Amino acid sequence: MSITDLETTWNRIRSDLRDAVSDSTFQVWLEPLRPALMEDHVLVVEAPDSIRHWVEGRFTDLIAQAAQRVTGSSTTVELTEPGKVTDIREVLGSSTTRGFQNDSFAAHSPTLDLDPKLTFDQFVIGESNRLAHAAALAVAEQPSQTYNPLFIYGPPGVGKTHLLQAIGNLVREAQPDARIEYTTAEDFTNGFVHSIRQGDTREFKSKFRDVDLLLLDDAQFLASKTKTEEEFFHTFNSLISSGAQVVITCDRTPADLDSLEVRLRERFAAGLVANVESPEIPTRLAILTMRANRDQLGDIPRETLEAIASRIKGNVRSLEGALIRVVAYASLTGVKVTRELTTQVLDQLYPGATNAPVRKGVAEIKTLVASTYGVTEADLDSRSRAAEFVWPRQVAMYLSREVVGEPLPSIGRQFGGRNHSTVLNACRRVADRISVSPEDALAVRSLERLVSGEADRED
Repeated sequence: MSITDLETTWNRIRSDLRDAVSDSTFQVWLEPLRPALMEDHVLVVEAPDSIRHWVEGRFTDLIAQAAQRVTGSSTTVELTEPGKVTDIREVLGSSTTRGFQNDSFAAHSPTLDLDPKLTFDQFVIGESNRLAHAAALAVAEQPSQTYNPLFIYGPPGVGKTHLLQAIGNLVREAQPDARIEYTTAEDFTNGFVHSIRQGDTREFKSKFRDVDLLLLDDAQFLASKTKTEEEFFHTFNSLISSGAQVVITCDRTPADLDSLEVRLRERFAAGLVANVESPEIPTRLAILTMRANRDQLGDIPRETLEAIASRIKGNVRSLEGALIRVVAYASLTGVKVTRELTTQVLDQLYPGATNAPVRKGVAEIKTLVASTYGVTEADLDSRSRAAEFVWPRQVAMYLSREVVGEPLPSIGRQFGGRNHSTVLNACRRVADRISVSPEDALAVRSLERLVSGEADRED
């Protein structure tokens, strides 16, 4: 692509990105990026050293999606330091082939690369994840000889995918010739469906069965897909019988996968089942410290990290999101990062609680959420999948669990007789959405203050 064409394409991508994120996010993390090359569906982007690690971890997928919308074709994004790359081969290497020879199949069943940053060295160990970490390390050091399968479960954003990929990275380092396949349940499903439509499943079966290590993320998305469940059942049996290692992550225990076939649940539970919980304060502080150092965010006072760790009690993504918002605010306003500044930013986004205020119940939550979002309580209980009802319903379920601590089955019964898996999925979706959307985070945190009684006490 010529320089002129590259600049034109990049300007269109930038315009798309500007619409996809907030102004502050764009100015801090995306504005400094510059295009270097774009060939063979690979976009090479120059990023300054000060932001490259963070952009690579947070925004490459977003940039790739924008590039695909602009160019009309699937695009891989690679980041590099300014002025380093002059030839696309420096990025792709000497090989001219990437992935499967069957382009049609590869497009529908992509091989997901392991993130080299997700290693055991970069994983912070605490009481909330000690067992899962020890089990993952044992499997990585001795595949197929310790726990097979290894099933790691826990709420969103607590490090399950990190452990999963750390296993793959360590095995790859120790055994370069090992055949490793990392995929999500969603990509497994999409690839399987496409192979059926093509009338030939042989290549699909070979991809997932002729391996030494299979890493499957988000197994809960296999549920209620009868043909996919059957295919994975046979894939699982084939791998275990051949001596391959299988590691699976999920947002709930095998026993709680109500919509999954009993035979699959039994096999998932046949090895070691290890839990990862939300991190406690010491672990949260260690995570923030490591992230600040790894992403070269500058000299951040320990008291600032302590303030964030004490206020953000959800998943790791929310924790890191709070850190980056504080740093971004300081950068945009030209002030130093201090405890006072941190408190100011967190008060806007993540109001915290003190002195044990009186909390509301589920019925009061439904009334409050319905009023806030302009729906009725009957809408929250209904089976309607209209977007205007789904989000308020999910928020109400999230508040019932996270603030009030209501058991999942009880929440389900009070929201139209839903099962606890539906409630758990709703909580997961809210946690994911508020971790990337400041506007939604602000609204949910405001509701949390009202539900917890904190806002009443301040009045």
